[in-house]
Amino acid sequence: MYKSLPGNDQLHTETIYIKNMVCACCVRVLRRDFEENGIRVEEVRLGMAIISYQPEKMDLDKVNSILRKNGMEIIVGYEQQLVEKIKSTVIELIHQMNNADSIAQKSEYLVGKLGLSYQQLSKLFSKYEVITLERFIILNKIERIKELVDQDEFTLSEIAYLMDYSSVQYLSNQFHKITGVSVSEYKKSRMKNKKSLNALY
Repeated sequence: MYKSLPGNDQLHTETIYIKNMVCACCVRVLRRDFEENGIRVEEVRLGMAIISYQPEKMDLDKVNSILRKNGMEIIVGYEQQLVEKIKSTVIELIHQMNNADSIAQKSEYLVGKLGLSYQQLSKLFSKYEVITLERFIILNKIERIKELVDQDEFTLSEIAYLMDYSSVQYLSNQFHKITGVSVSEYKKSRMKNKKSLNALY
């Protein structure tokens, strides 16, 4: 798609899907880097961007090089794009919504957002990733629990509710199983072991 510019120049507009774009910081950094390189950002959100650029000065290889400097890259292929959409939807659900009812209905939320059954999404995720979709969800919940513990605004019972655990004991057991330390040990530790969302596994 091309847009006319003053002086008869034309911009090429492209929708790109982006791997490892997992947080609001990624959105800000990418917008800045694109604009610094003469790329107009029409829209940018987790996992995708709509950009416009002058084809005589920029192409997708150059766009990809900008992404790679930030640990991201363009995804080609429908299935890979869908897997990245699954990731960004899970991240949105767990890290941005803070709603136990939504997290409890995570399968319905994913189905509603992505238009495939949970079984189809889970199978597709496992095809391209080294862990299952359920494991990916658990790892994200653990990282969100770390953030909530660090913020010290909620009791552990409230965090268990927010993250859709049936009890504090269940949360504590899963936290210890994933991290190797108890929640209280994590809270006391000076060396926090939070992970980047694009490096959970």
